[in-house]
Amino acid sequence: MSPQTAFEYLNRISGIAPLALPQFEGGEAVVPTPFRVAAAAAAALGLSAAAAAEIWRFRGGDRQTVALALAAAAATLKAHDLVHRNGAPQPLFRHAVPTGFYHSADLRWMYLHGGFPHLALRSFELLNARPDEASVADGVAKWNALALEDALAFMQLTGAVVRSEEEWQGTVAGRVLGPPIQLKKIGSTPPCRLKDSRTPLEGFCVLDLTRVLAGPVCTELLASHGAEVLSVQSGRLPSLPALDFAHAGGKRRTELDLLKPAEAETLRRLARHADIFVDSCRPGALARLGFSPASLAHIAPGMIYVAISAYGAEGPWAGRRGWEEVVQAATGLAAEQGAFMSARKKRREPLPELIPAAVLDTVSGQLAAAGALAAVLHRIREGGSWLVQVSLAATAAWLSSLGRIDATAVPEAWEARAGLDQYLQSCETRDGRFELLGPVVRMSKTPPSWSSPPDSFVPPHWASEHEEANAAESQPAQA
Repeated sequence: MSPQTAFEYLNRISGIAPLALPQFEGGEAVVPTPFRVAAAAAAALGLSAAAAAEIWRFRGGDRQTVALALAAAAATLKAHDLVHRNGAPQPLFRHAVPTGFYHSADLRWMYLHGGFPHLALRSFELLNARPDEASVADGVAKWNALALEDALAFMQLTGAVVRSEEEWQGTVAGRVLGPPIQLKKIGSTPPCRLKDSRTPLEGFCVLDLTRVLAGPVCTELLASHGAEVLSVQSGRLPSLPALDFAHAGGKRRTELDLLKPAEAETLRRLARHADIFVDSCRPGALARLGFSPASLAHIAPGMIYVAISAYGAEGPWAGRRGWEEVVQAATGLAAEQGAFMSARKKRREPLPELIPAAVLDTVSGQLAAAGALAAVLHRIREGGSWLVQVSLAATAAWLSSLGRIDATAVPEAWEARAGLDQYLQSCETRDGRFELLGPVVRMSKTPPSWSSPPDSFVPPHWASEHEEANAAESQPAQA
């Protein structure tokens, strides 16, 4: 399936009028995988840009063209690996043991993911293993694969049996997945009338309660179209700053502990003035703290709630922890990628492998941003509060549905940074001078842009509110 056809499909399932088709440039065979990962990223980015262009037209702007090179779209899948500090590449992030593929007692492949250190420690305890690869392999070899998968889920750890696509589709979890973007109207409000603006999302406030890739990708895209994004973090929760830094551009950062009633009330106050709320916690986690889509739509009519999960909001896997690599294993991507690479390397036995890019995290974040912008268009045309849902597993199913690149056209290697000089942005921080991958979509009237990643935390307030208050104070008194 071409990026044009993929774009038209996403446009259709978003329920908005047909948008102008972006110009997709170049070939998509840039990543060493038969999956059409460049087309998927380009279609998702193209939809978000086309929706942003339409929003700006409703705000007094002109029609404009949207263009995107497929090689640049593919590079977004490795944005965290393209970061340079003081002119030198940053060391690539690698997860430690027990992360990796292991053989079970019934000779099936398992993928375990340590995630954060406390989760890795509990995985060692479950396997009765030491923190080294050989000991973990011995521990896994004593388990039936499906039993270990269930035990990991019960203990809220991360891991999955390596399945084929057909096997995954035969599970209840695989069958209940919906399309890659789901929009639901969850409240009634009049159609929204927006002021004229310089950018599509000028004046929009976005609360970002996300970490580790998919969520930060989504909110960075919203920031690039002019939204004010406040990233809410908690020192109580573990994170991987090196991964999120590549997608921190254009945001402000604050800290709140939602287990403290006063700080939860602060978030509620912020939400009353927010247009978009982005949540990448496991389904129901924030609802238990009083921040469900329905409750936020009640206190902020017209709210757009974006929920990003691993396996969707319904079905037996909805509450499971998930990482990019685990979802690749569970949904059949790792099995097919491994079979492809094994044939290329002439291995006797096919071994599972991961697609060499954060394709599910990144594309899910791009789809979430596109869904949020589509919801803005729904608000303009018909009003309402909206729930936008995406999941890594649904993204995997959609990616698989795009077809395959001919094996002879798949490159042997990939230098994601090559030819991208025009998209790289430099910024000065207290930790040095960084070079990051900036926005890759080209828009003729409102080109996406963002400011440098934040150096420090700020008090929990909207900057725009203070700017308005300061402007009002500076006005001369009326006679």
